[in-house]
Amino acid sequence: MAENKEYLVQEQENGSILISEEVIASIASLAVREVEGVFGLSITQTLDLSNILGKKNLRKGIRVTIAEEGVEISCNLIVKMGAAVMTVARNVQEAIADEVTAMTGVRPLRVNVNVCGVAVPKPAAK
Repeated sequence: MAENKEYLVQEQENGSILISEEVIASIASLAVREVEGVFGLSITQTLDLSNILGKKNLRKGIRVTIAEEGVEISCNLIVKMGAAVMTVARNVQEAIADEVTAMTGVRPLRVNVNVCGVAVPKPAAK
């Protein structure tokens, strides 16, 4: 096992529960998808259309850091053209924090949102 994964550890009276960074990233990516005005996530902090993630790979646009103090989550967000950038970013922060808290029982210390671009959605096929 060459991978060096961090786990959120919750001690219970009859053992412990370990939640991996990937699970937290998946929870966060699902929360991001539900926010109005989000076009997608990007792997990098720059708007490069080749780095915009499809629905299956959204968690790659989210970085989770687990330390003794708690969990910190960062995401590279692409906002839909015409949406209020600050409002969308704030809504993403709240959605991620609320969903991670609801599913893991641990509130993230920080949710950092890097708005790295604005994109125009493709018109719906008729």
